[in-house]
Amino acid sequence: MPSMNLEHINLTVSDLDRSIAFYRDLLDLPIRWKGPIDHERLGAHIGDSHSYLALFQATTGGAVAHDYLRPGFNHFGFVVDDLDDVRRRLDHLGVVVHLEADYEPGRRIYFFDPDGHEVELVEY
Repeated sequence: MPSMNLEHINLTVSDLDRSIAFYRDLLDLPIRWKGPIDHERLGAHIGDSHSYLALFQATTGGAVAHDYLRPGFNHFGFVVDDLDDVRRRLDHLGVVVHLEADYEPGRRIYFFDPDGHEVELVEY
């Protein structure tokens, strides 16, 4: 079987610069690219050459849907080396953790980013 890794997750966001700053401040994700996607929207890739978040500027308003009972996207996760350090960063950013779990194979926390995308951080 060929080697595989998840390259990117694409999120449409209401404020591109706010989202870049949020993930940069939380996880130290560098900007790989920022520029026009088409005639209406800007985008950015933040992360590294192996995996990144692709952020697209929304052109209309709306809310992120959350429904764990129906097919669809629920959340995405990052592995972190020090969950306590990242938790302090969340506190500094004013983000409320809505779920905390400590079970094999690791400790994890869940929260919502500024647009309402659910994010999991796990320390193994």
